[in-house]
Amino acid sequence: MRRLHFLVPDIGTTKKIVDELLLARVEVRNIHVLARRGTPLDDLPEATFLQKTDFVPALERGLVLGGITGAAAGRVALALPAGPLLGPGAVLAIALLGAGFGAWAASMIGASAGSRRLKAYEQAIDRGRLLVMVDVAKGRVAEIEALIRKHHAETECCSVEPTIPAFP
Repeated sequence: MRRLHFLVPDIGTTKKIVDELLLARVEVRNIHVLARRGTPLDDLPEATFLQKTDFVPALERGLVLGGITGAAAGRVALALPAGPLLGPGAVLAIALLGAGFGAWAASMIGASAGSRRLKAYEQAIDRGRLLVMVDVAKGRVAEIEALIRKHHAETECCSVEPTIPAFP
């Protein structure tokens, strides 16, 4: 799957594009619209929390870094005088605690930060444009881009992500 990004000038054009995508057999769950805060999207498929923020990438980084830090702390604990009493299971337990804490802390930070992938579109969205993200099969990228360009010259085709994240 690939994620296409289109900057659209207004709600009316966005509704037409979504209708055309639906007629082209793109499922509604694969269409996501992001607009400036407070813009009523009516029945348009709004981008989810996970698509708007860096929650998942931050969670993944926190999980890895917390696990590594926890494992290192566990190894240090084994080197202490009371270390032999703890046993090797303590390293695993401390690594898991570190991973859990790292994932929690990093995901809280990621939830409050906007998505890095969407950073390039922030200024346009702040000026009132809408970002339409469409997830399509690799073989349909050219077809969908052509469909949008053919009927909506005012729409800017911005980018194609090489692969969409499995989650979200």
